[in-house]
This record gives sequence, C-alpha cells and structure tokens, in this order.
Amino acid sequence: MGAISAAGANLAETLDTFQRGQVNKKPVFEHRMSTLNLALCAVDEALNDAELKKDIEHFRVGVCLGTTVASQLNDVEFYRSYRSTGEAPMDSVDRFLKGNLSQAVANTIGAKGPRVTVVNACSSGADAIGVALSWLRNGECDIAIAGGADELNRIPICGFRALGIVSESLCAPFDRGRKGLNLGEGAGILVLERETCARKRGNASGNAPRLYLAGYGASADAYHLTAPRPDGTGLEAAIQRALSESHISSQDVCFVNAHGTATHDNDKVEGMVLSRVFGKDIKVLSTKGFTGHTLGGAGGLEAVFTGAALLEGWIPASAGFVNQDDEIPITPVREKTSIHGSFALSTSLAFGGNNAAIVIGRGA
Repeated sequence: MGAISAAGANLAETLDTFQRGQVNKKPVFEHRMSTLNLALCAVDEALNDAELKKDIEHFRVGVCLGTTVASQLNDVEFYRSYRSTGEAPMDSVDRFLKGNLSQAVANTIGAKGPRVTVVNACSSGADAIGVALSWLRNGECDIAIAGGADELNRIPICGFRALGIVSESLCAPFDRGRKGLNLGEGAGILVLERETCARKRGNASGNAPRLYLAGYGASADAYHLTAPRPDGTGLEAAIQRALSESHISSQDVCFVNAHGTATHDNDKVEGMVLSRVFGKDIKVLSTKGFTGHTLGGAGGLEAVFTGAALLEGWIPASAGFVNQDDEIPITPVREKTSIHGSFALSTSLAFGGNNAAIVIGRGA
C-alpha cells in the first residue's frame, strides 16, 4: 500500500498524524505536484511494500487508476485562452487524446498488462479498485496496481464553490454544524495480486496475504446530477452487493471508513444508510477531516487507510466531529478506537449518482 496526502507524505507519516489527531498541519509537499507525480509517489511506496519493485517485468501487471482533475480539468490555460479569444492551441487536446494517468504510470514502471483510467467523479478511485479486482478474477493479469490520484486545481475549486458546498473552516464530517467540504490532493495505491501469484513469488515469506480485497459493489442513483438520492437506496445497493461478493453479513464488518464529505446531504444520507445496514452502533469514521476531499484520489486513499487500520487494530478519531446531528443516526468515533474483527468497509459517493463500496479483509 502507498499513500500521500495532506496527512502525510507516506503511510507511516499518515498513521502518525492520525494517532496524534493532528489536522491543518503544514503542507507535506515542498512544491505543487501534478496528479501523475502524486500517483508515482504512492505507487513507489506500494511497490516497495509489496516487495515487487525489482520483479515487475516478470509478471503481467495491470494498472487501473481513478482521477478527475487529471482527466481534462487541469488545463486552465487552454480554457482561459479559449474563453478570452475564442481559440486556443490544440496541444492540450492532443495531450488529452494520447495520454492518461494509468498509461503514464504503466510506462514509467514498466507494467505490461491492461491499463485503464477511470473517470467517475469522486468514486473514481474505488471504482478503479473494483475494475482491477475483476481483472484478477478473470485472469487478465497476475497483479494489478489500483487506486486513485488527484491534484488541487482552480477548476474544481470554482465548481464546488459555485455549488455552495465549500467550507471556509476545517471540515467536520457528520457534525451538526458542518458547513461543507475542504478540497485536498493526494494519491492512494493498492498492489493487488492473485493469491497463487503471491505465494509463488514468495511474498511475505510465503505466508497468507496480510490483507485481501473481499468484495466490491457499485450502483447508480439515477436521481440527480449532484445530490445523493434522499432515501439512500442506491448506496445501500452498492454496500449489499459488496457484502454479498465477500460472502459475509453486515455483522461481520468491524468498522466503516465512510465517504463523509461534511456536506449536509451526503452525510445525512450516508449516516442513515449505514445505520440501516449495520445498526446505529457501528464504528464509523471519515478521514476527510485529515486529508480533505481528494476527489478521484479519495477512494484509493481511503481503501489504503481501511486496510492499514485492520492491520494496526485501531482507527483514529473522526476529525472534526463534535456535536451529534439529530438527523444522522450513527455517531462517528470521537477518539482513537481499538477494533476487533476481520472485515471493514470503505464507501464512496459521487456526482452523477455513483456509489461504490469496497470490503477489505484481514488475512489469517
């Protein structure tokens, strides 16, 4: 696993930030980084963690990454020129047509398997992990590098401001006084591989994998361009499908790493659905209080955090949550909390009514 965000330049730094409950820390990057560079940082950490970096050429390695900004939203100069003069150089269009994030990462590390970039708004990273899981199950590759990455950029900042859902203060997911989201940037990457491949290459001394991706579910609300379906049935369908794929029940899930954007509608609907599926006492947190909302990177980052929590046996306090909202039946954890169990869920909701859920299991 590999992660880079406002919470830390790697997974170890991030866990230290979580443990100390530190938010609004100074930027972890010396310079602004492009989506590709953020992705490459996390990929490098993940490959080292998987002991794969030197052997990648010997396996069929696919790359499936989610993003939003890097798809086409980061070319401010093109938009500025076209808006002011009615014309602009076509270099940007050429770059867009010939390149994509997964292609660039695969070329850099020498991966020779399938390559797909998923652009599905804020569920892009989670959906990319789901696509990679299908590749492995269908024998398309032996190993898949999956997750998401996004950089901060003026265009989504303006877009979210226009919607009136950006908070001027630190975001407070699920809190009664929440005022909207904070945008962030970063990347979260998983190295997924078929169990037979992991054992064959002697990973982790040939022992059972530390973690495994148990199931993935997705659904579409078919309700509104930007608002979640008020009754939450779309999100619930994605969660139930992920549980079914994992061959577990809701009672087997020891905590949920929620999408938790700190917007009024998302948190209200998500809290209602989580209570309906898991009961109001389920342990829940949102890590966006530490990282901000990293858009296409969020699903990847939060999958990494979910897996790391299963290995560590604890989850941090849900940063920003103080006061219970009477409209939200679940209560996020207010302090570092021990967890005991083998399965955890990470959810992602997105514009367009996309919902995605991932179940991660801890190895024996």
